[in-house]
Amino acid sequence: MSLNSTDPSRWHVPATRVTLLLLLALAFVLLTGVLDGGAGVAPSQLFDQPRFPLANAWPGLLLAGVLLAITRRALLSFGLAFLLQGLLYAVNTLKVANLGTPLLPDDFRMVGQLRKGGAHLLFGYLPHSPWPYLGLLVGVALIVAMWRFEPPLFPRRTRGKRLLGGGVLALALISMLAGQSAWSHVYNARVLWLEPWSASSTSAHSGLISSLVMFHLQYGQGKRKPDVAAASQLIDQSTTALQQSMQTPGAGDALPDIVVIQSESFFDPTIMRGYEDSNFAPNLRRLAAHGISGALHVPTFGGGTIRTEFEVLTGLSLRYFENLQFPYLQMSHKSMPSLVHVLNAHGYGTTALHGNDPSFWNRTAAFKSLGFNRFVSQSSFPANAAMDGKYMADSAMTTEIMQQLKDSGPPQFIFAISIEAHGPYDVEPAHPAERDAIPVPDGISGEDKKELQTYLYHLQHADAELGRLVSWLAQRKRPSLVLFYGDHLPGLSSSYRSTGFVNDGDMLSQAGTWLLVDPHSQSQPVHEDTAAWLLPGRLLTQAGIHDDAYFALTGVIGPQIAALTAAPGAPPPAEDGEQQRIDNAMASVNQLRMSGKLDRLLPKGTALPASGIAHNDTIPMQAPTTVALPQ
Repeated sequence: MSLNSTDPSRWHVPATRVTLLLLLALAFVLLTGVLDGGAGVAPSQLFDQPRFPLANAWPGLLLAGVLLAITRRALLSFGLAFLLQGLLYAVNTLKVANLGTPLLPDDFRMVGQLRKGGAHLLFGYLPHSPWPYLGLLVGVALIVAMWRFEPPLFPRRTRGKRLLGGGVLALALISMLAGQSAWSHVYNARVLWLEPWSASSTSAHSGLISSLVMFHLQYGQGKRKPDVAAASQLIDQSTTALQQSMQTPGAGDALPDIVVIQSESFFDPTIMRGYEDSNFAPNLRRLAAHGISGALHVPTFGGGTIRTEFEVLTGLSLRYFENLQFPYLQMSHKSMPSLVHVLNAHGYGTTALHGNDPSFWNRTAAFKSLGFNRFVSQSSFPANAAMDGKYMADSAMTTEIMQQLKDSGPPQFIFAISIEAHGPYDVEPAHPAERDAIPVPDGISGEDKKELQTYLYHLQHADAELGRLVSWLAQRKRPSLVLFYGDHLPGLSSSYRSTGFVNDGDMLSQAGTWLLVDPHSQSQPVHEDTAAWLLPGRLLTQAGIHDDAYFALTGVIGPQIAALTAAPGAPPPAEDGEQQRIDNAMASVNQLRMSGKLDRLLPKGTALPASGIAHNDTIPMQAPTTVALPQ
């Protein structure tokens, strides 16, 4: 009997239907284990620990069941569910290859960014080989063939049984996606393997899909409650040092212009084996000789720029907000406590500057919440702004900074975000010969060699522009400060694995670099290792602004716990008892700060309001090359 959609009688025997569905379900579980590749969900584990591969395949089985109720075709339903699952695994493979970490639930927030200027950036990571796309086309063709030629498993009318069964399965799947706590009886550390500090280890043991469900259940619901008593005790114990810090004489009437450069993927290559004696950043090294510099611990690796950016602008550590993976996409505060609000209160004109789409990463709304007066984005740059590789050149950003800084009027704060050195690094730069002349350590060849050379080509430009900016500022009469730092290491995972690091550490836990320099000063160098969330307090101190109690507290407490900051998935650093106590108390301080409940615990008369700060009205809100942010 031929298989056609008009003769489903062969499937009407109940035993045949049940047998077919059981075989398809078993095949789905086994193939999911093969597709996953994790040791804990391999097909052989079905005999040793069946709950692992079953749990990892269960969401896909639920989806297949829902599709079966809709289409009535078994092969089509299981095949379509497996194809969609395969796409998920393909995206995970791309993320692991470029960023070193597997998918997490909050990564799905990026879907909304595709229509907000992120498509050109994210699609750049797609494979260039035609084979993956041909494989996808074959899969789609098979799905179409199943729809056309596979006979229905049961008749169209089943007296409500199909509707009831499909509805139950759909509700189960929706409840899982919604993070209903009932699923934690299956997806938890007692039943499956969960290492909260390492999504990579979790997915290797429990499977990618199980790890997504577990992280969603653990971190996607609710917020960690602050321990008010612990926060109060930490503040009380720090009161003397806090008051001394805040009573330091200020800068008087000569508040400096402040330029902060968040340099895309910038780090010092000398931490890599084979580059110990290299000098790809001569300007950084020269300026460090009369500035403050050192290692910078950041909360991300290879991507997630806004994680570091959020910490620098707010002074809040993302270690204390486990459910805040992409802060700008999850922010709901109309006014977020920030460095920008403090500077606004001191009469600064505050400008954010970035040569990319302003809506990507939700920056337009986020910068409004953080207090910026203006946002200079891609469309406000000159039409002939220089490009290098895929993105706007750092030279164009430097030129725009110079255009924005005025020679008179109130002090100015510019927060500039570069993009030239953004990955992927398989795009030809403007000067390929310059790129090809860059030496590469032994053991790195082929595409890995070219990508590393491309990155270093852009890094050298970032360093050159740092030198150009500081030299220009040194010629001005107005006082100024420059804070320069890298948001994270670039996602060159293959090169790191080939060379390793001088400190023998994991790539996810490597520190970046930072520099704070006064262009007019020739002071003695200061070496200071710190974390991204401590930079705003350090910057305010250097600018002579001491009256914000929270930022003063980060300067008192932060150095003791700075090294605990690392990318998600990095091995957790060891903490002694006292450090752990301080860390736990600082977590509560951060949470109270975020919710606007910290001021009542701080010494009287020291706290600036976290929100509702009046902005400086002397800065024009509609300059020719800016986008105004309504307050």
